[in-house]
Amino acid sequence: MTKPALLIAGHGTRDAAGAEALRAFVRVLAERSPGLPVAGGFIELSPPPLGEAVAQLVARGVRHFAAVPLMLVSAGHAKGDIPAALAREKERHPGLSYAYGRPLGPHPKLLAVLARRVAEAQSTERARTTVLLVGRGSTDPDANAEVHKAARLLWEGRGYAGVETAFVSLAAPDVAAGLERCRRLGAEHVVVLPYFLFTGVLPERVAHQARQWAAAHPDVVVRTAGVIGPAEELVELVTERYEEAVAGDLRMNCDSCVYRIALPGYEDKVGAPQQPHFHPDEDGTDHDHGPGHGQTRTHGPGPGHHHHGDHAHAH
Repeated sequence: MTKPALLIAGHGTRDAAGAEALRAFVRVLAERSPGLPVAGGFIELSPPPLGEAVAQLVARGVRHFAAVPLMLVSAGHAKGDIPAALAREKERHPGLSYAYGRPLGPHPKLLAVLARRVAEAQSTERARTTVLLVGRGSTDPDANAEVHKAARLLWEGRGYAGVETAFVSLAAPDVAAGLERCRRLGAEHVVVLPYFLFTGVLPERVAHQARQWAAAHPDVVVRTAGVIGPAEELVELVTERYEEAVAGDLRMNCDSCVYRIALPGYEDKVGAPQQPHFHPDEDGTDHDHGPGHGQTRTHGPGPGHHHHGDHAHAH
């Protein structure tokens, strides 16, 4: 039986180098899996759009694929935007079916890379090094909590003085507040660790804000680590997520999903319909964002809430 193709779904960035990093990573995946059709696209900001990547697979005769979101946390993009886009592609290409994998982190393979990035940047021994893990930030509390989980797992057993958490956008604490927390806890050596896969506007903003804070606080040594990058562990993890999706063995935590559970301040999101992002590189003929067009309910209570197969249910 022919294995399903692999579709990589990326977020997109205004940073040309960051977008090319993902495209190059997709090429590496293709080279590592000869005979397996591999394509990758973005939901916004960068070419090619996800729909174009799907069309490339269809042109190669693909009728079934597994989609892996190249994202670290299960925020709105992984839970809603990508599944809605995949549902749209299924309508565009009758007979096409897909399985949807889960986001990448936190995973021991990624934690190992993060620890390497800290080691590359730190100026003293681990016992005197405090790490500030900086995530993208989200309006989804569950997604922000996953970054805190990654921070705790990074701290466990590695002997750092501490691992604190901050966010570069949409969530508190920001980078400056996170560094101030480290200082008040007695930190003298801090490694700011961007929780990002590739370079881009936001990781650069993290580094800039860290430099600004450090300039005003010369009593604390602040270094900024590199992003995860196309490490061998990332190749292995994406392959693992692909195999998991193909096998249909997906177990995701829905206990604090903002689309299923009424969390304080987010009650209006329960059962909210999801729709694909508008991508500027697509022709725009079916991007009416009005009610009822292109929308697919990806979350909500009841037995129809699945995580794989031909459904758009994302999380």
